[in-house]
Amino acid sequence: MSADKRSFLFLQGPCSLLFARIADRLRNYGHAVHKINFNSGDVAYWSPRKAIWFRDKLQDLPELLESIWVKHGISDQVLFGDCRPVHKAAAMRAERFGVRSYVFDGGYFRPLWITLEREGVNGHSLLPRDPDWFRETGGRLPEPPAPQRFKPSFTTQATHDVLYHLAGIGNPVLFPHYKNHVPVAAPIEYAAYLKRFSLLKLNKGKEERIIGSLLSDTAPFFLLPLQLNSDAQIINHSHFENMSEVIAFVMRSFAGHAPTHTRLVIKNHPLDIGLVNYRQNIARLAHELDLAGRIVYIESGNITDLLAHAAGTVTVNSTSGSAALELNCPIITLADPIYNLPGLTFQGHLDEFWALLPRPDAELFSCFRKTVMYGTQINGSLYCNYGTNLAAENAARVLEAEKSPLEELL
Repeated sequence: MSADKRSFLFLQGPCSLLFARIADRLRNYGHAVHKINFNSGDVAYWSPRKAIWFRDKLQDLPELLESIWVKHGISDQVLFGDCRPVHKAAAMRAERFGVRSYVFDGGYFRPLWITLEREGVNGHSLLPRDPDWFRETGGRLPEPPAPQRFKPSFTTQATHDVLYHLAGIGNPVLFPHYKNHVPVAAPIEYAAYLKRFSLLKLNKGKEERIIGSLLSDTAPFFLLPLQLNSDAQIINHSHFENMSEVIAFVMRSFAGHAPTHTRLVIKNHPLDIGLVNYRQNIARLAHELDLAGRIVYIESGNITDLLAHAAGTVTVNSTSGSAALELNCPIITLADPIYNLPGLTFQGHLDEFWALLPRPDAELFSCFRKTVMYGTQINGSLYCNYGTNLAAENAARVLEAEKSPLEELL
């Protein structure tokens, strides 16, 4: 293989054709491509391309990875999400074998972008936590080019998810030791989705009136957007066990330290499956903390409208924090996302946040956004057909370059 040709190993991707389409492009460019399938869904979305099937126990995976890295002269490995159990060994051991890791994830600035970084994303990102670095770096970068636009479709995403998990019916025979990284079995998840979404439709008018009242009322409100309990950002990159802990922590601080004329709006995640009765738990806690009339819980609604009117936003490490910064909304994080920088987010304790509310530095955010967009974001989609083709083309160019965009900046 010539010096400019590389050998790629693809691990587990999203429930879509994205990885297969990237691989096809890399092959067309003359690079070698290899793949490990961990379950029947992987097989379905990679076929008819050849792959190695990993059918053993998870503790046997490091030995297989090392043999593949050496046998095939792997120069780069590609994976989706660096916290999945099947990816942890690959992420930890690759560097000592001279293998570069490229990690995909949902976009830091959605919905027209996805993330592609060297070595890790989110809490494992190589992005510095130095506002001066962002000022200097972003100050010499041009504004990001306008993205090619497409219409993200939840229906398309859901269809891919269902097809991927339907293929998983074969796992007990074909991949007997495979364990899904998602804690809830697919049939339970789908049944819960159907129930929750049917209730959302029934309550849509009521929630729209609640949001309309919030936006028109002069009384200030704070926003707490919930994340999914299964989110790696919560499991791996925060000290909270779940969102119920987050809600209790924030409500107790709000009760003790927020001005009495303010309200706290708690908005559920749009993809929550509804297995936790947040409404009931919040009502019980509001009664316990003497917060009657000051807590508003909503299941749906346009978060951009809420962020634009909120006095401040509290988040653990959600991408909604980036949206809050774009809208110049004061924000505090309860973990350490990439945007948790002095000058952007409140650096004190939550108890102090309710009264101080410093707005983010618009110039710093502009530099931050330009840097993150240039260094880590790919125009495209994980799921919809046009967006996936666009992402595959853009990602293939990044993957075959000698240095990633972020490495160039660093």
